[in-house]
Formats: sequence, structure tokens, C-alpha cells
Amino acid sequence: MTTGNFTRVTEFILTGVSDRPELQIPLFLVFLVIYGLTVTGNLGIITLTSVDSRLQTPMYFFLRHLAIINLGNSTVIAPKMLINFLLKKKTTSYYECATQLGGFLLFIVSEIIMLAVMAYDRYVAICNPLLYMVVVSRKICLLLVSLTYLYGFSTAVVVSSCVFSVSYCSSNVINHFYCDNVPLLALSCSDTYLPQTVVFISAATNLFSSMITVLVSYFNIVLSILRIRSSEGRKKAFSTCGSHMMAVTVFYGTLLFMYLQPKTKHSLDTDKMASVFYTLVIPMLNPLIYSLRNKDVKVALKKFMANPGSSSKPM
Repeated sequence: MTTGNFTRVTEFILTGVSDRPELQIPLFLVFLVIYGLTVTGNLGIITLTSVDSRLQTPMYFFLRHLAIINLGNSTVIAPKMLINFLLKKKTTSYYECATQLGGFLLFIVSEIIMLAVMAYDRYVAICNPLLYMVVVSRKICLLLVSLTYLYGFSTAVVVSSCVFSVSYCSSNVINHFYCDNVPLLALSCSDTYLPQTVVFISAATNLFSSMITVLVSYFNIVLSILRIRSSEGRKKAFSTCGSHMMAVTVFYGTLLFMYLQPKTKHSLDTDKMASVFYTLVIPMLNPLIYSLRNKDVKVALKKFMANPGSSSKPM
């Protein structure tokens, strides 16, 4: 650290998931397994949706990019977290912390938008099946995915720049297992009104707009399914969006739990536990949700295991 009118922070100390020494190795093993399953599952989804000819549809194209986002989000957080379990002093440099925050924001915002895109895809497929390949064409798919990543990147640059535009002096202990904006701003020794406002508006806008898109899409999907006379037809229509509904429920449920708590019960420790869920547990669960409840993915996996050399042109 350098000395001046203030002691300027050049590194931060992360408290981690727990500060109890006897839990560090058990937690390391638990999160190593979680991260290993996350990498294996999401790489599996990426591979299957790239090489299997039956999975070359818009739905699986979006699923592939959700898997890429989940893998990226976990990789931004987990490796550093695992290393810190084995260290007595859990430090991270100023610029490493800024980079991690930027990476986290890129992937978490992209995931929020991608879930909305996938809900719209299911809405068109079920409510307007005859126009599906026109409305959700290859060009439209590429455009939607490109805009998702571009918006995620822009949000990450703006928000992380605001968070690191304030001064951090003396106090450098972050009550978290990664560099997140709320615990970081709590350490600032300067006025945080602007960055806090930017963080709040960004989070509220992204969450609200995505949830509205998902809710409107699924409201219309349910109405369309109820109009189908045959029970077999209703079952088939529901099966095409059941996995996504489950993934959306788990993801948004966690975020709403974190943001809608009464202020009297809200704490950084609660945020920390919720963060474990949506940065590490959900990326591990998504491949299971989309594979175990999806006949096409299970068939593709069996085919790939039987003949791993077979491939087709990806969408």
C-alpha cells in the first residue's frame, strides 16, 4: 500500500464462505465437486448441441449459449474461491478484484437476458408454430445472442467502472467470497451515491424487464396449451418448455429471495449464501435440468457415447 493523505488500498482480503479454519478443507472438497460437475455438465451440453443433428434448432442454440454463460460465470468465481480455501490470507489485488467483478457482471447479466430470450423462443414455438422458423431464423438467433453478450459486456463496463471510481482507503476486508459491488461499496471512504444508484437502476431494470418478458411469454404459452384439446398434445407442448420453466423458477426465485427481504433481516451474510446458489449451484443444476427432463438431449447423449466421432454442422 502507498502512503499519502489516505492509505490507498492496493489489495483486498476476502472473508470467504466461512472464516472457521476447520471448515476450509471440507468446503474446498464440496465446492471442488460442484465446480467439477458444472464444467462437465455444461461442456457436455455445449458439445451435444454442437455435434448432434437433432439438436440444431433455435431452442438448443440458445441452450448452448446458456451453458457457455453458466460455465463462464462459475469459472470467474470458483477457481479463486478454491485457492483461497487453502490459503490463510485470502487476498486479491485491486485490479484482479475489478476484473473479477467485471467478469461476474458480464455473465450474470447475460444469463438474465438469455433466460428471457429462451422464454420468447418457447412462446413463438408454441403460440405461433407456423411462423417459428421465420420469426426465430438463424440470423435472428445470432442477433439475439450477440445483443445479449454486448449488453452484458456494456453493463459490466459501466457498473464496474462506477464501483471502482470511488476511493478505497484503509479498510480492505470484503465480507464475501468474491468481489461483488455491494460489499465493495460498503468499504468506500468516499461518497457512493452515484455508484449505488447505478448499481440499483441496472439491477432493477435488468431483473424487471427480463421477468416481465418471461411472465408474459409463459402466460401466453399456458393459454395456448389450455386451448389444445388432446391431453397428448398438451403434454407434448408442456414438455418443450418444462425444463426452461424449472430453470427460470430456480434462478429468479434465488434473486427475488435476496432482493425482496425486509431491510431488518437483510445482511451481507444472507447475500453471500444466495450468491453461492446463483453463481455456483445453479450453473451445476442447469445441465441436469435440461438433460434429465429432455428426451432429445438424453437420446443425443446415448448416441454420442456410442459413437463419439459422429458430428454434424452446428447451427
